[in-house]
Amino acid sequence: MNDVQWQALRDFKADFKSRISAWQRQIEKAGLLEELQSLQKKAADRDAVPPYSLDTPLVYNSALDDIQKTDDIRIILIGDNPGKDEQLACNRRYLVGQSGKIADGFFRKNPELNIDFRKNVLILNKTPLHTAKTKELALIIKEGNPLFAEIIRESQVWFARATVRLHRALYDADDTGNPCKLWLIGYAELRERGLFSVYRDTLNSAYVECPAQSVSASLERKSGCASQVFVFQHFSMNRFLIDLKERSDSSLSLAENIEQVGLAHRKDILGR
Repeated sequence: MNDVQWQALRDFKADFKSRISAWQRQIEKAGLLEELQSLQKKAADRDAVPPYSLDTPLVYNSALDDIQKTDDIRIILIGDNPGKDEQLACNRRYLVGQSGKIADGFFRKNPELNIDFRKNVLILNKTPLHTAKTKELALIIKEGNPLFAEIIRESQVWFARATVRLHRALYDADDTGNPCKLWLIGYAELRERGLFSVYRDTLNSAYVECPAQSVSASLERKSGCASQVFVFQHFSMNRFLIDLKERSDSSLSLAENIEQVGLAHRKDILGR
C-alpha cells in the first residue's frame, strides 16, 4: 500500500474499534449483556449447533491489525456476521470457520488468480453481532430487546458507508494498475426483506454519494470504483464453488468467469 492507502486503512480500523466499543457499552450500560448471550445460545440450541463457548458478542476483526503497509490488498470481501469460531477469544477474526477454509482453499487451488486469501484479502462483515448461524439474527431481532435490532441495523449502515469510503480511497490512490475489488458475499439475505437489505441499500447509495478522496479524480475514475463491486453466493456449503461451476463458460478464463458471475449477481441484487 502507498501512504494514502495505508492512512485510509488506519483510519478505518480506528473507527471500527471505536464503533465496536460504543455498541458494547450501550448493551452493558442497559444491563442487556446476559440477555443477548442467552438469546445467542437459544438460537444456537434451536438449530442444533453443538455447545461452544460464548466469548465475544460483538466481534472486531483482529486480523486487520496484522496487515502491514507492505501488503497488497486486492479484494475487500464482505461476509455476513461472525459465527461461532469467529467470536472465540482465541480467534476474534472473520471467516476462520468452515466457510473461511473453503475460501482459503479455493484461492490456494487456483494460483493463477495470484491471491493469498490471508494476505491479499481484507475481510469485513455486514454486522459485527455474533450468532452461530446468520439466520439466527432474526431471532435476536424478534425476541430480544429493541436495542439489539437497533444495533444490527445501525451497524449495517455504518459498515456499508465506511467500507465504501475505504474502497474508494484504496481505488483512487491505486498506482499499480490493478485496483482493489469489493466482493459482496451472501446472496440470499441481500434480497428485499432479507436480513441485510439495509446493508445493500446503504452500500448502493454510498457509492453514489461518497465523494472521491482525490480532488483530481475524474468522473470516469469515480464510476470505476463502483464498477469494481461483485456479488457472489456464500462460501458456506460450497455455494460459491457450485454456482461458479454451473455458470462458467469454458471459453473464458477462471478470472473472467468469476467476474461474469459477480456482475450477473450484482445486477440482480444491486440493480446495476
